[in-house]
Amino acid sequence: MTDVSATSGLVPPETSRATGPRSGQREIRAALGEDRGLFWSVGLFSVFVNALVLTGPLYMIQVYDRVLSSRSIETLVALSLLVLFLYVIMGVLDFVRSRVMARIGARFQTRLEARVLDASLQYVASENGAPVSGMRDLEQVQRTFSAPITLSLFDMPWAPLFLFGIWLFHPWLGLLAMAGGVTLIVLAWLSQALSREHVLDANAANLRANTILARLEAEADMVSALGMRGNAVARWLVLRNVAFARQMASADLPGLFVSITKALRLILQSAMLGLGALLVIRGELTAGAMIAGSILLGRALMPIEQVAGGWASLQYACKSWSRLSDLLDQIPPEPRRTRLPRPEARLELENVSLMPDGADLPLLRGVSFKVEPGQAVGVIGPSGAGKSTLARVVTGALSPTMGEVRFDGAALGQYAPDELSLYIGYLPQRVRLFDGTIADNIAGLMRDPDDALVVDAAQLADAHGMILQRSGGYETIIRGNGDELSGGQVQRVGLARALFGDPVLVVLDEPNSNLDNAGSDAVNAAIRALKSSGKSVLVIAHRPAAIKECDRLLMLDAGKVRAFGPKNAVLREVLQNSAEVVGNQGSGGVQ
Repeated sequence: MTDVSATSGLVPPETSRATGPRSGQREIRAALGEDRGLFWSVGLFSVFVNALVLTGPLYMIQVYDRVLSSRSIETLVALSLLVLFLYVIMGVLDFVRSRVMARIGARFQTRLEARVLDASLQYVASENGAPVSGMRDLEQVQRTFSAPITLSLFDMPWAPLFLFGIWLFHPWLGLLAMAGGVTLIVLAWLSQALSREHVLDANAANLRANTILARLEAEADMVSALGMRGNAVARWLVLRNVAFARQMASADLPGLFVSITKALRLILQSAMLGLGALLVIRGELTAGAMIAGSILLGRALMPIEQVAGGWASLQYACKSWSRLSDLLDQIPPEPRRTRLPRPEARLELENVSLMPDGADLPLLRGVSFKVEPGQAVGVIGPSGAGKSTLARVVTGALSPTMGEVRFDGAALGQYAPDELSLYIGYLPQRVRLFDGTIADNIAGLMRDPDDALVVDAAQLADAHGMILQRSGGYETIIRGNGDELSGGQVQRVGLARALFGDPVLVVLDEPNSNLDNAGSDAVNAAIRALKSSGKSVLVIAHRPAAIKECDRLLMLDAGKVRAFGPKNAVLREVLQNSAEVVGNQGSGGVQ
């Protein structure tokens, strides 16, 4: 069987990074516990609703045993008006408790959605990089609160009371009702036991198909440009067909049990009438009690039938609850940190190593170097050397397995993530824009940013003129895929975002990968401006133009530091080593 949690990238809680046992469970229960009073109110409403269920049986007893014998129209009218009033009250209370449950679910989601989204983003951004279903799981749990099966759970404790009431009418009726109730409970248990693996397999397959679909939609332009649309659709259809097949298999068995349960309940109600009629003929029961017993039996068995019919959704909600707990276990809430003063542009890495979960080899191995204020350090090396990984470690996106990253003497962990983003600007290798205006993207989606800071960042990135040429200027609406802008324009907006807010350290990963000569000159001008103002810059580079303004170079190879020092000295060492390799290869060929 495929565990759904495996498809979401979550590891078991015992291997999580959380401190303390099952902290995620406590968070979820605490969020739910704030509505403890509302749960008690639903329970109180359920008491009155189920008590008012007795209105029908009592009415039938009075009509059959008294009204018909006395032929009193006045009594019939009075009883009917009273019953109408009680049924209206029952309907109002039933509606109120269902609305209260819906609001409990909504309040539960509101309390946790920011925390769950933040944890999901952190997890996906970590070295695991696997997608998680945190928000979908939260919505599934929220929907379950307002589902009929939840109210059925409040009604189930009343079933024994109704069965006992039937017993009071006559022991034979009570035995028939209890035997029917036990049979339905056994059927519900069998349905759950036999369908559990099918339901979990179907949910896992559906999650995989939805994950692939989300990735294809996010990269729709690239898929189309590469002519992969047909192949991508065909591959997704294979996964979707598997999901559909497993959904059908998971629905068939519970559906069979639901049909059997429904038919059995109707048979039991008819059997109750037949047995009651026999007892009436023998003079051991009144006609009113016969009808009342059938009504009570239907009400006693209804919650059991509803729980059996909605068991699959309840299983899914329980699994969603478990995945939420695992996610919050692995990504604990950020602790409160003392706000530190604005740091100097001094960066130091001390024996930093990074070994992602499940990886065979570390991505970084004992990396140590320093960057002083006013310096620009270029990071060079072959593909796969760990350059982009180093950039993510420096920005705090990844936590090293060993060693420390210090920023003006303080470990990065001493800065709150939002606070750290004010001091470290980052241009990733692949720039992604988000739905909103150009100004929103430059300001990092900040609410009500300072317009002057937005314009200053754009001017420093040489993007101001390009932005003004657009009809909407800084208020131009762009979609998340950035189709409205060329690759070079997206790169400049990303550079402006990295420079927004006057950071003291700027990390540029392949800053001129999509830029022309003018764009590369603008990047170099921005680096010079940062250095002259006492800021420091870390440049990840493949192209020589990117390291033009760098004072020092760091060469990585297989995650290790091969050379670090003044730019010209490192370049000479790199060229010398390359010449030796070529010479060795040439002499080997002669031999």
